[in-house]
Amino acid sequence: MNSCHPGLIRRLGAFVYDWLLIIAIWFLQTALLLPFTHGEALPEHGVMHWAYLALLYSTALGFFLFFWHKNGQTLGMRAWRIRLLDEQGATPALRSLLLRALWAVPSWGLGGVGVLCMYFDPQRRAWQDRFSQTRLILENVK
Repeated sequence: MNSCHPGLIRRLGAFVYDWLLIIAIWFLQTALLLPFTHGEALPEHGVMHWAYLALLYSTALGFFLFFWHKNGQTLGMRAWRIRLLDEQGATPALRSLLLRALWAVPSWGLGGVGVLCMYFDPQRRAWQDRFSQTRLILENVK
């Protein structure tokens, strides 16, 4: 396995693939909840609102943690031949995966500035890579 680092286009491609899957799961979850709200949209305020948001966030977090922990790749990463490793070349520990997921929010959420920082890092690491002590590599690069 070559240790080439994925560029911005590959990272963006995997990001979009994964979020399309997560949004599809969110649609399914919402559809399953509609019978309990008599077919009405979920409340915008109150306990049900916060419970619904918690469900959405935990689903997204669970998606990433499950796939990263299982084989170091989400479905989007697999499509774009990207693998997540720790600094020793193994599948990262759960603590590192949690840190990675948490740091990905500001890294992508602030206009992608944390991801663009990879162009200034000799190892091409984004914020979430640096602060979780993980790295992304390309698989099967010839």
